[in-house]
Amino acid sequence: MSDDPQRVPRGKHGRAPDVFHHGAWLPMREYEESDAVDFAIVGTGAGGGTLACRLAEKGFRVVAFDAGAWWRPLEEFASDETHQSKLFWTDERICDGDDPLKLGNNNSGKAVGGSTVHFAMVSLRFRPEWFKSRTLLGYGADWPLDWREMWRYYGEVENALKISGPVTYPWGPKRPRYPYRPHELNAAALVLARGCEALGIDWTPTPLATVSAPRGEAHPCVYRGFCVSGCATNAKQSALVTWIPRAVRAGAEIRDLAMVGRIVIGDDGRAQGVEYFREGRWRFQRARHVVVAGYAIETPRLLLMSATDRYPDGLANSSGLVGKNLMVQLNQAVWGTMDEEVRWYKGPPSLSMTEHWNYEDKGKDFFGGYCYMSQGPLPVAWAAVQNGRGLWGQALVDEMRKYNHQAGLKIVGEAMPQERNRVTLANEKDQYGLPVARVTYSLCDNDRRLVRHSLDHMSMALDAAGAHDVWRQDDDTCHLNGTARMGDDPATSVVNADCRSWDIDNLWICDGSVFPTVGGVNPSLTIQAIALRTADRIETLAARGEL
Repeated sequence: MSDDPQRVPRGKHGRAPDVFHHGAWLPMREYEESDAVDFAIVGTGAGGGTLACRLAEKGFRVVAFDAGAWWRPLEEFASDETHQSKLFWTDERICDGDDPLKLGNNNSGKAVGGSTVHFAMVSLRFRPEWFKSRTLLGYGADWPLDWREMWRYYGEVENALKISGPVTYPWGPKRPRYPYRPHELNAAALVLARGCEALGIDWTPTPLATVSAPRGEAHPCVYRGFCVSGCATNAKQSALVTWIPRAVRAGAEIRDLAMVGRIVIGDDGRAQGVEYFREGRWRFQRARHVVVAGYAIETPRLLLMSATDRYPDGLANSSGLVGKNLMVQLNQAVWGTMDEEVRWYKGPPSLSMTEHWNYEDKGKDFFGGYCYMSQGPLPVAWAAVQNGRGLWGQALVDEMRKYNHQAGLKIVGEAMPQERNRVTLANEKDQYGLPVARVTYSLCDNDRRLVRHSLDHMSMALDAAGAHDVWRQDDDTCHLNGTARMGDDPATSVVNADCRSWDIDNLWICDGSVFPTVGGVNPSLTIQAIALRTADRIETLAARGEL
């Protein structure tokens, strides 16, 4: 029998891969499809994987589904960028709008563990005011959550993942020190530090979800630099090596290579379970509750594909907002050449950063904020960046010879919610016979002003750090959020503060799609914090008999 994890499921026969030991297995509980489990969770990334763990540890019967493979990082992750593209969601999606998105390796994952298997591990908290951005800052929409409550959950996630970070953090409310010491700065990180100091602004070692000291069976980071292609040593604290093993040990079942195509609705208008494709045929798992955690494209796609006569516009869509307000964070960069060798590939790609323009509002001609970080793209990725500016042939070869002298700064910038930026269903079908997602995206004037401000500021910083031949990359984006926002009013949101659908009381959404605004930081820490909070709220509601 084939052991290709992209062709044959591994989560079956009462066992799951043990990601910490070569060829080893963990016992895993299995549920009958005819047995209505408490929760069927679609997706196993930062939202679904975290939620599956927490609910299973609270005693709920959980089955989580993922369309991707269940990898063994120690055996199957190579120091090869092209080979590791197997981690990305590269299924066809149709992109249009004024600024069509480039989807794939920088924003979508297809594996047990979701995008956390190839994320850059940057773990940042929201600025407190962002949870009430409409009321306090004059843009976007308020979250139905209090920042103090979220602060507690941030701390819990940071401890669970043993985030490596600075002793004191320069911005925002005072917080406890991070569980693990910061990683040593590489030369690329020191370029950012010099630039920030020359401009008179604070910087810090980046809080990262990769361990800087031993943690159980996870060895500390060895600085091989392939973080965004999959960590082969398990230093990266992805859902694959943290929440998922805990979930399995607590009694959850994880079904890999399981593409969910429809949420089944009963005559009473409530969810009955999910239809999913696995091992060559469509199957049905009964469930008392369904949680959608497929991220900001697949989540609305599934809700729209599950339309019925009772819900002709898709599930949870009485507001008409499912698929709308897609926010794709801005990811522009400046690059330059240093006289000295930098060798920026050594270590995680973003070892230093500044949040100055997330917390400083004076002098801005835009709403929102951005942070920026040091960079360390690997050679194939860097060649692709150079292709993007028109270099090929001998010109590309000549540029690549400078690789070890390159340095760069890149933003994670806040994109404004706009209803015109949306996910809908195309007429084209995928390999499962399901409608392909159509993703329509256009930047607004505020987005463009933020980009211009960030490029100007980063250019000054890189100049001040001693770079020459500085140039700007103005066409990149990263994390996907929005499309099923949370709120206090069913007329203007898809789910409530507990991530529970306003329309169908046993349908939940728990991923980055519930974000009303996206902030100027990476979203993974916030998604995991929301998942822990949602599980705690579910436990409380169950105790009251309100599920």
